[in-house]
Amino acid sequence: MIEHTPKPGPQPSWRKPAGMFMILGLIALWAFVIGSFSEAIGRLPGWAQIPVYVVSGIVWIAPLKPLLQWMETGRWR
Repeated sequence: MIEHTPKPGPQPSWRKPAGMFMILGLIALWAFVIGSFSEAIGRLPGWAQIPVYVVSGIVWIAPLKPLLQWMETGRWR
């Protein structure tokens, strides 16, 4: 009987765990920044607060595309 040794697969990359910590850091930093403006935002009328929080809730996603690409490929572009 012939034994086949499995070929070694791709080695795990350190970029994925590092990228996950960067994403968590980005979220924490963004939450701190927006939270520091909460008093000023709270003085706005309710109808004006909604777009501020909607936009601030979406803007933090912009840096994720290059970060996710770096995590997968090792390149920023």
